[in-house]
Amino acid sequence: MANTDHAVQSTTAIDRFDINKVRQEFPILEQEVNGKPLAYFDNAATTQKPSGVINALSAYYSEYNANIHRGIHTLAEKATAAFEETRLTIRKFLNAPETEEIIFTSGVTNGINLVASSYGRHFFKEGDEIILSGMEHHSNIVPWQLVAEATGAVIKVISVKENGELDMEAFDKLLGKKTAFVSVVHASNSLGTINPVKEIISKAHQAGAKVLVDGAQSTAHMDIDVQDLGCDFFVMSGHKVYGPTGSGALYGRRELLEVMPPFFGGGEMIKDVTFEKTTYNDIPYKFEAGTPNIADIVALKEAVNFVTRLDKKAIRYHENELMAYAYEGLMNLDGFRPVGVAKDKVSVISFIMEGLHHFDVGMMLDTQGVAVRTGHHCTQPLMDRFNIDGTIRASFAVYNTKQEIDRLVEGLGRIISRMRK
Repeated sequence: MANTDHAVQSTTAIDRFDINKVRQEFPILEQEVNGKPLAYFDNAATTQKPSGVINALSAYYSEYNANIHRGIHTLAEKATAAFEETRLTIRKFLNAPETEEIIFTSGVTNGINLVASSYGRHFFKEGDEIILSGMEHHSNIVPWQLVAEATGAVIKVISVKENGELDMEAFDKLLGKKTAFVSVVHASNSLGTINPVKEIISKAHQAGAKVLVDGAQSTAHMDIDVQDLGCDFFVMSGHKVYGPTGSGALYGRRELLEVMPPFFGGGEMIKDVTFEKTTYNDIPYKFEAGTPNIADIVALKEAVNFVTRLDKKAIRYHENELMAYAYEGLMNLDGFRPVGVAKDKVSVISFIMEGLHHFDVGMMLDTQGVAVRTGHHCTQPLMDRFNIDGTIRASFAVYNTKQEIDRLVEGLGRIISRMRK
């Protein structure tokens, strides 16, 4: 089930990976929850933050808090430089061709809404088709429903197979002359499935459609190269990749961003304003109205630097080892049933304990200091596909250990024994 193609891993990066040193960078992991050491497996919801990110936030507010871009004093210039350094860092992180193609957002939801509203409302016409997949997060469904209602466009959905993979034959049949846009998640937050987005992008482009890739769950685990993928838009959230909440980025191809109208109106996004007419700023500022989330964007650079320093190959190797180890232990539990067993996955295990409600299991694990996510994970159509109302989800990050997984498995074993007496 786990993607453990170790032959392609960098031995240098793997050899220098030191889990103890990594954990020392996360002060929150030192605490106890309900009298037990914290074992945090809710990383698909949000990751914990390394000291570098926390220190960057503190440094901004304690040393150079100022509004950016138009100030001419020293603090404003320092804040502007730090803010724009993050843009350059994100460009390199995603291998975008140009820094101006990186737009700061509050996260993936904001980025998708920006594209759906700006591109969709401007270019979609009645009868155009938008293709989504059956495993999308609500944030990659609702914005397209809104724009479809406004324009008369129609939403089509790629079905999901029993193993949690996309039905690519179904996708091929959906593509056609009416296909205007494809918006698909790179890695499922509920199942961990890694979708063949490069193939999807290629086929969509052959049909004349534009493609957005939701990178919320892939960015922390996989190498992202928007040029190699060939996507038109790529969105990421800072807090999923060890950065602050409320920070994120949208990559968009220049020629598309330049013809898209602004999403919000206000300061920063203008060149000149009169009561008769407003001319808009160049990209990326055309899409960054108002005072941005300066501190969190500044700190986001430190999160990306943390991931880059460790090396994603080493991170992926460690996380895949954890996932394989977890499956080994969980499969021995009476009533364990995984949901989504795709061949290629990021480090997410979604499962059901037969006869037990996922909420009850999550609450009882919490009493043992083990944090998991329960429920529909903002993917209700996917839960409907499997005729369930939710799962227990354990998602692993760079700082998790096999000892913590032992506690998860042992905790589930105790819950089973107690509830089935």
